[in-house]
Amino acid sequence: MRASPSPAFVLHTRPYKETSALVDLFTPGGRLRAVLRNARGKTGSLARPFLPLEIELRGRGELKTLARLEGAGIPHLLAGEPLFSGLYLNELLIRLLPAEDPHPGLFEHYAMTLQALAVGRPLEPLLRAFEWRLLDELGYGFALDRDIHGLPVAADGLYRLLPEAGLERVELLQPGLFHGRELLAMAEADWSVPGALAAAKRLMRQALAPQLGGRPLVSRELFMTFKESPRD
Repeated sequence: MRASPSPAFVLHTRPYKETSALVDLFTPGGRLRAVLRNARGKTGSLARPFLPLEIELRGRGELKTLARLEGAGIPHLLAGEPLFSGLYLNELLIRLLPAEDPHPGLFEHYAMTLQALAVGRPLEPLLRAFEWRLLDELGYGFALDRDIHGLPVAADGLYRLLPEAGLERVELLQPGLFHGRELLAMAEADWSVPGALAAAKRLMRQALAPQLGGRPLVSRELFMTFKESPRD
């Protein structure tokens, strides 16, 4: 059975048998895995991340076959920190997105994020926005301007994140807390507020940690190695 053409991006590839490759794809219909025959040929050169593609799949099972794979736009040429940021997004999608679970809005957000990375937009706001959108699409989103009791977040309050519930106001200092003014700035994506962007990074790490199950992200480790390595 052959599906109708679909836009897609490659998230990851790895060798499969002698001349084929297993390709993880992100499409509006969700995350898919397919076999690409003759992966060392011309078509195989297209099976790389950050290149807009049009694909057709064949098969009914979870592991499908790529019947057609063609370029469908200008490649997003990422290097340095934008490259590692793109790899991070891909790893999040592979780790967290259920197979064949449609998320057309998230697909569009991903495509726009790659485009923004390619033209040099600031990385941190892009990454935080994508993490937030991913959590929300998966059903793990929470309000930033109200606590778990439905009360408005107070600018002078202190809050902790309960990952399965939301934000809870606390009175005593403890590790990992967030100031109300930071949370309110996040709700408006107002990164001019001192400390808001750094707090957003901490918040997203806390929110994603239960979904990642304690297993470290390879892309994050690669990025840290890249930052620590000497460069000319």
